[in-house]
Amino acid sequence: MSPHASLFLDRTAGVLALVALTATVVWGLIAADCLAVVPLTARARLLAQAVHRALGVGALGFLAVHIAVKTAEGHAGAAAALLPFSSGALLGLGALAGYLLVLAAATGALRSAFVGRGRLARRWRVVHSCAYPAWCAALPHGLKAGRAPATWVTVCYALCLAAVAAALAFRALAAAPAGRRVRNGVRAAMRPGTRPGRGRRAARPVRAGSALGRYVTGSTRARRGRNARGVRGAGNRKAGGRAGVPGEVLAAPPRPGRHG
Repeated sequence: MSPHASLFLDRTAGVLALVALTATVVWGLIAADCLAVVPLTARARLLAQAVHRALGVGALGFLAVHIAVKTAEGHAGAAAALLPFSSGALLGLGALAGYLLVLAAATGALRSAFVGRGRLARRWRVVHSCAYPAWCAALPHGLKAGRAPATWVTVCYALCLAAVAAALAFRALAAAPAGRRVRNGVRAAMRPGTRPGRGRRAARPVRAGSALGRYVTGSTRARRGRNARGVRGAGNRKAGGRAGVPGEVLAAPPRPGRHG
């Protein structure tokens, strides 16, 4: 590896790992709430999951490069990378964040084996949430461990912090009563056969003694009478008569024979 590439990776791999981890966390928070609000097709759901997993794989790749470069240049030993808190608190936070990120990525890859299994699915969500403490541990590790951060590094970390805070605020807002009402309204508007902005109204029971009840009852009886008259008329026409007159009365008498 050339010195310029090694220097570039030494200064940027850790930052890129945190940026990719931040994008993974933010996408997971927002996509979960959006999927709960807007009914998507199976292809759209698979696409959302693919983006989330791709961001997680990117975070793992930058983490592996960060660890390899730091150990190769002697900035940290193998024990500090493998054993959390064996070489100080700040390096220990980085190692702990790495293990938590690997655990979250492994549970994400095995998601299909746990989804839809009740209690096991809830445990999977708890273990997969290790990405949140991993992000919290990586933030002070990147800012305080090693050399003083450059201005662009501090700006990147501030943007990461703002993005995660905004995603958490969005989730808290969606879980509030007002957010649930908005979610129910969006679901009702997305159903086929409903106008945008209007949900389906529940049908009110009709009282028998009310004017509407008398109208409905009278209309039903009138329809039944018309249907009955139509059935009788059709039967008479089939028998050779017209409506209201029996077919036997209108039937022509048989012709007498030639020698009758």
